[in-house]
Amino acid sequence: MTRWWKASLNGARRRDEHPAVPLTAAELAADAVRCAALGVAAVHVHPRDADGVESLSPPVIAEAVTAIRAARPGLPVGVSTGAWIAPDPADRVAAVRAWSVLPDFASVNAHEEGAEAVAAALHERGVLVEAGLWSVDAVRAWRRWRVPAGRLLIECLAEDPARALADAADMLAILVPGDPAVLLHGEGAATWPVLVEAVRRGLDTRIGLEDTLHLPNGELAPDNAALVAHARALGTT
Repeated sequence: MTRWWKASLNGARRRDEHPAVPLTAAELAADAVRCAALGVAAVHVHPRDADGVESLSPPVIAEAVTAIRAARPGLPVGVSTGAWIAPDPADRVAAVRAWSVLPDFASVNAHEEGAEAVAAALHERGVLVEAGLWSVDAVRAWRRWRVPAGRLLIECLAEDPARALADAADMLAILVPGDPAVLLHGEGAATWPVLVEAVRRGLDTRIGLEDTLHLPNGELAPDNAALVAHARALGTT
């Protein structure tokens, strides 16, 4: 049985993709409360500025993290440091060093330029580093880091479920005993098959509107809570 569940509440999704995508700090907090009540152990969010644009700026991060913690005390909160948010690695490092409110964890995509420097800035500030691994080459890139990661995100981004499952198997095959805990997840059409595989392997996993807009039967999900409820049901049967 899967040990640890995370809700990925919004990612880079826009409201025109789904009306229930939470964008504001208050909306993220409300969804976090609903998902935590269904059994998730943490939430991963992409905070937005006043224009709805993803941002790593200290006020934006502080507002989202503070709102979630106030609404659901004790629920770990993580954010993304993806290069699409701030393309210059130096800007990402500077943002992390300037954060006035720290998330509990943050993801760093190992294949991105400057990934190790961003991970180092997070580690220096006491934020758990999640190494985002999208390929076998990314796993090898992470192994060259001199910065410890607290969790490995095996992220299967291929839309084709068979390809995504094969990618997962390839990445998992080169991990070794003693590596950090693994969270396995997919995206789009591969979300549910990869989640089932994570459950089968007893790995941590995640679910939310960042990864898919649809329930296992293909119907549009009403919201994040519905996705979590279906995922938790799969994980306990």
